[in-house]
Amino acid sequence: MPKKTEPVKIKPGQIKPARIKSDKAKIVRVDPPKDPLESVPPDHAAIIEAGKIIRDQGIVIFPAQCLYGLAANALDPKAVQKIFDLKQRPKNNPILVLIQNPKDLTPLVKHIPDSARILMDRFWPGNLTLIFEAADRVSPLLTAHTQKIGIRVPVHPVARALVKQVQGPITGTSANLSGQPACSRVSQLPLAMVRGADLILDAGHLKGGSGSTIVDVTYDPVRILRQGMVSSIKIFQALSPLT
Repeated sequence: MPKKTEPVKIKPGQIKPARIKSDKAKIVRVDPPKDPLESVPPDHAAIIEAGKIIRDQGIVIFPAQCLYGLAANALDPKAVQKIFDLKQRPKNNPILVLIQNPKDLTPLVKHIPDSARILMDRFWPGNLTLIFEAADRVSPLLTAHTQKIGIRVPVHPVARALVKQVQGPITGTSANLSGQPACSRVSQLPLAMVRGADLILDAGHLKGGSGSTIVDVTYDPVRILRQGMVSSIKIFQALSPLT
């Protein structure tokens, strides 16, 4: 278990690294707004720095929603490979991505079914991951050669601000070693993962929980692959106009 490291609070334009032993990883505190509907200001120094790192093939640990996640440029195979290496993740396990809004689906998917449009309108931003048929340009690393890709619009204000700053899809997989418990606090992160990240955005203690519900919209009717924060009852109630 890594020792707890106090985060460094910053002001816009000022980022200070917090050393963990001899590591170069940075931990910066990013306090989300009290109103969950508000977003972190786009000129927040930590968000700007994180965006630069991701665009330069780096890795950022961030609050995905209930747990901390690993963000990298989802369209850069080298950056995605770093995620697999850091997590020690099997290559047959796909990685979901986060986008800013449904308009960003166009370069990532081949088709948007009516069921997906209904679910996006009802539950995005939110704790619902939709599985689409992946566009040809999407790296097979992300899809694990399934030709399918999982996508979500995040609801956490820090995650939303990060995707907006990057202006492109980012990975949203949990910040843990493969097969190990996910982390709701920065202090729970494995030391190897802390050392491998270029920046850590610390938003405090996250609520944890079951994560996002995963729905495969390539089928008709849709298939729920994992039950999470959005119940199956709500899913099928939203889709009732199609039946």
